[in-house]
Amino acid sequence: MSPESISHERGSMPLLEHFRELRKRLFRAALGVIAGGSVGWIFYNKLVEKLSHPICALKMKASTLATGCGTLYVNGVLGPLNLKISVAIFVGLIISSPIWLYQLWAFISPALKKKEKRYSLSFLFLATPFFMGGVAFAYWLLPIAIEQIMGLTPTSLSNLIRFDEYLVFVLKLFLVFGIAFELPVFLLALNLMNIVSGRAMLKPWRYVVFGITLFSAIFVPTGDPFTMLLLAIPMWFFYFAAALIGILHDNGWKIRRR
Repeated sequence: MSPESISHERGSMPLLEHFRELRKRLFRAALGVIAGGSVGWIFYNKLVEKLSHPICALKMKASTLATGCGTLYVNGVLGPLNLKISVAIFVGLIISSPIWLYQLWAFISPALKKKEKRYSLSFLFLATPFFMGGVAFAYWLLPIAIEQIMGLTPTSLSNLIRFDEYLVFVLKLFLVFGIAFELPVFLLALNLMNIVSGRAMLKPWRYVVFGITLFSAIFVPTGDPFTMLLLAIPMWFFYFAAALIGILHDNGWKIRRR
């Protein structure tokens, strides 16, 4: 058997091929973001109204005479155009998550065996709803987080907020929660592929709990303890649930082998 056939059988490829494969996957993921972004472009005004609601609601609450949302503003001649492009990209990243999650799997899959690829498809099937669940949870949390942060503004001052900066804040919040909710899917995929056992996942639980807490403290854009805990608590639960399911899977696998 030639070295080329052995290399092909093991699923390995030269470094240059890896770069070509990565470029192809990134290009397809980018096309998905652009396609999803068209939705953001079409429904731009409605989306801006929805995203600005948490801050506008606070203004309405503070003043019964308020008829608009004067705390949010767009700056510069090109500000409206840049904002529309930013909103389109924002929506494209969320809507196209099944596409770029699939491209991520497709880039990894050549290194996996046939059985492992089958489990990777299960990972892809679960990854999308978990990501969307994290985004939905962040959307529910957004008004609470905004009220907590804006409540720190001194009563003698006005807080004027550029909408593009606010949009970056919201995108970070959504992506952090969406990616964080992938933790159980990732752990279960490793377990189903017999890479990590359930007991091995559970053994360093103190370090994992500390790591989740640290991740929440660093990447939650609000920086307040309340939002940090609302991210850390589901991740703690997901971690222990994934470890338990992994142990049950390992025990069932051992029984079947007997």
